[in-house]
Amino acid sequence: MSIERVGVIGGGLMGSGIAEVCSRAGSDVIVHEINADAAEAALARVQKSLARAVERGKLEVAGSEEILGRISFSTDLGEQSDRQLVIEAATENEELKKQIFADLDATVEDASAILASNTSSIPITRIASATNRPENVVGLHFFNPVPVMALVEMVTTVMSSEQVELRAQEYAESIGKTVIRAKDRAGFVVNMLLIPYMLSAVRMYEAGHATAEDIDTGMRLGANHPMGPLELGDFVGLDTTKFVADVLFEEFKDPSYASPPLLTRMVEAGLWGRKSGRGFYNYS
Repeated sequence: MSIERVGVIGGGLMGSGIAEVCSRAGSDVIVHEINADAAEAALARVQKSLARAVERGKLEVAGSEEILGRISFSTDLGEQSDRQLVIEAATENEELKKQIFADLDATVEDASAILASNTSSIPITRIASATNRPENVVGLHFFNPVPVMALVEMVTTVMSSEQVELRAQEYAESIGKTVIRAKDRAGFVVNMLLIPYMLSAVRMYEAGHATAEDIDTGMRLGANHPMGPLELGDFVGLDTTKFVADVLFEEFKDPSYASPPLLTRMVEAGLWGRKSGRGFYNYS
């Protein structure tokens, strides 16, 4: 059974991007937000992204309007009741995600509906445990910016139904994404490899081995990375980087996942990178 009706919980940077790519593929999408102001902000994000695509000649104006016409924004979770796939893209907070999934479990009527989380680090089993249908719960981890990045990590648990896994992968591929599969371990594939690398760069800078600029230039030009590790931390958000590192350290107790003191102090000081105006670089 093909998936035509998609819900997205949370219209932030990730959620609005997920809504856009699903609508681009022809799905009917309802984005849920906590209040009218947040819903307006989510709409504005999608409009800005589509306008940018039109400006760059990647999309016609009529196509942009058609895509936007397939997305609606709501503050009533009950409107998710007929969805065949719901993708949660809320703040990276385990208790919040569990509550959302418990609410979705009570709201989504289709017993075969897939409930997916866009979490970047939290084990899916913990989230699925909040529902009475853990076999229908998977992770679909998109990457930022969603309309541009081709990858989706699909995370399955010991409870996941093979049919649900297949339908989720087929849908992700149908919206133009390349799917890699990961077992249910904190950090999955990408962040298990990426976070120690980023933390090593912070430790190198903290110890005075090189400047932030030279560390980033070295990896951009020496390893052909599009962005250096400290730049990447600022882009992702240093608070998010530390959160993921903390989840990984809790899971594995591996020192390579431990947040360096400098990163911890910067997060405590509100120096979160681009979104706060200052991190390893000043964006103000």
